[in-house]
Amino acid sequence: MNESFPGTSQENNKEQLKKEYLALAEKLSLNMESFQFPGIDGEWYSKLKADDEEYPGFTTPTDEIIDRMKKEGIKISLGAHPENGDVYVLPATSYDIENDMLFPGYLNITENMDETLKSLILAHKKRLNTI
Repeated sequence: MNESFPGTSQENNKEQLKKEYLALAEKLSLNMESFQFPGIDGEWYSKLKADDEEYPGFTTPTDEIIDRMKKEGIKISLGAHPENGDVYVLPATSYDIENDMLFPGYLNITENMDETLKSLILAHKKRLNTI
């Protein structure tokens, strides 16, 4: 008999998505490659700017991070616990995860973007919708 338990396939899908996301993030961070900044999603930009106003000085201001990313490019960096989603986008020359980071799902997807980076962004956006 093949019984199906409620939520089991959804949990399997979440776990598979998490594994895919981590594999992409590890590949990009280990390559230590930098990429052209594709821009930030307008909705996320608005939320980050609101956070800047509510918590001034808590992190590097959003516009400053974006300016650096435009000039330097971006890189993917893993945090202390990537299995928990600690995957960050930083300006290419930054190592300051605490102050200079964005999450991959905040980025726009562009036509000529690296396919692995594109997949990471899409995987993060999917995780945001399922968590």
